[in-house]
Amino acid sequence: MPAGASRTRRSAVLIVTVHHQRRSRLRDALSADSGGVFVTRDLASVRYLTGFSGSNATVVIGTDEVHLVTDGRYREQAAHESPDVVAIIDRDVVGAMRGLCTGCEIDLDDRTPVGIAQQLTEAGLTVRAVADPVAPLRMVKDAQELDALSRAGHITARALEQVADTITVGDREADVARRLEAAFAEWGAEDRAFATIVAGGENSALPHHRAGDRQLAVGDLLVIDCGAKVEGYHADMTRTFIVGAAPDEWQHEIHSLVLRAQEAARDALAPEVIAGDIDAAARELITQAGFGEAFAHGTGHGVGLDIHEQPMLSARSSAVLPEHAVVTVEPGIYLPGRGGVRIEDTVVVAHAPQVLTDLERGLTRVG
Repeated sequence: MPAGASRTRRSAVLIVTVHHQRRSRLRDALSADSGGVFVTRDLASVRYLTGFSGSNATVVIGTDEVHLVTDGRYREQAAHESPDVVAIIDRDVVGAMRGLCTGCEIDLDDRTPVGIAQQLTEAGLTVRAVADPVAPLRMVKDAQELDALSRAGHITARALEQVADTITVGDREADVARRLEAAFAEWGAEDRAFATIVAGGENSALPHHRAGDRQLAVGDLLVIDCGAKVEGYHADMTRTFIVGAAPDEWQHEIHSLVLRAQEAARDALAPEVIAGDIDAAARELITQAGFGEAFAHGTGHGVGLDIHEQPMLSARSSAVLPEHAVVTVEPGIYLPGRGGVRIEDTVVVAHAPQVLTDLERGLTRVG
C-alpha cells in the first residue's frame, strides 16, 4: 500500500473514532429517564456528532445505532464523511423517523422548529423537548477540534498581518475586507468565519458595522474584526489600527485602556472560573476610567463549529469555564461620532491560557 494511502486510512479511522467517542459521551450525558432516542437538526451539532457537513440533516441517536437522515444531494457526501453512520436518503424527515422510532420515546433538541415536533406527534410518535445536551459537550474541545481552531487562528493572524501592510489612505473599507478574505484562502482557510468587519473613523464606533464605501482618511481609528474557518471551526480576532498618522491623545487613551482590560480578562481565564468574573475583570477597568457606558457588549463568547456558542462571557453568566473551552476575549470602547477600539483574541481556557490569534495588539500605524 502506498504511504499516502496508509496515512489517509489512518486519518479516516481516527475521525470515525473521534465521532464515536463524542456520541458515547452524549449517551452518558442523557438523563436516566431519557426515552432512549435523541434527535437534533442543529447542523453544527450534527457535524460534531457524525462529521457530516451538508446543509440538510437530522441525526437520530439510539442506544446502539446512529442514523443520519438527509436528501439525495448528499448521498455520496454522507457515505464519505460519516462512514460509521447509517444514512437514510429521504426528504420526508417525519416519515423516516416514523420508520425508525415507532414505539420509542424521542428526546428532541428544544431548538427544533415547533412544526417538526407537531408533525412527529401527529405521526403517532412520543416526543418531548429537552434542553440541548450537546452544547455542554461542545464547550470542551477535544484534540481534533483544538488542532482545527489553532490552524484557523494562525491563518487569521497571518492574513491580517499581511493585509495590514497593504492598507493605504484612500482605501475603501469594502476593498480591505475583500483583500483580507482573499488572504484567508491563500493561507489555506476553507472560508471566512463571518462577514469581515472593516470600520474606519466614526464607523469604528459601530461594533457590527458592515464594510462599505467609506474611504480611509488620515487620523482614522480602523477596527478590523475577522476570522478564518478551517474544517468547520471558526477563529475570531479584532485589531484596531491608526491610519496615516500618530494617534491623538484620546485615541491613545482609549486604546491603552482597552488593551489593559483585555489583558486583565485573558489573565483571569482558568478552568473552574465563573464566566461572569472574566467579564468583570475587563469591565471594572473600563468603568473605573469613566467609559462604562461605552462598553455595551459582553466580553466574549465561545467559538467552535458555530461562531457564537457556549460559554458566554457576559456580566450575568454563571457558567463555569471548563478546561479546553475556546472563547473570545474582546472588550471595547465606542464613542459615537468619533471612533472606537476593540481588541479581540481567540483563547484556549487552561491554567496557562493559549492565545490562538497571536498578533501585535498595539495601536499599529497603517497607510
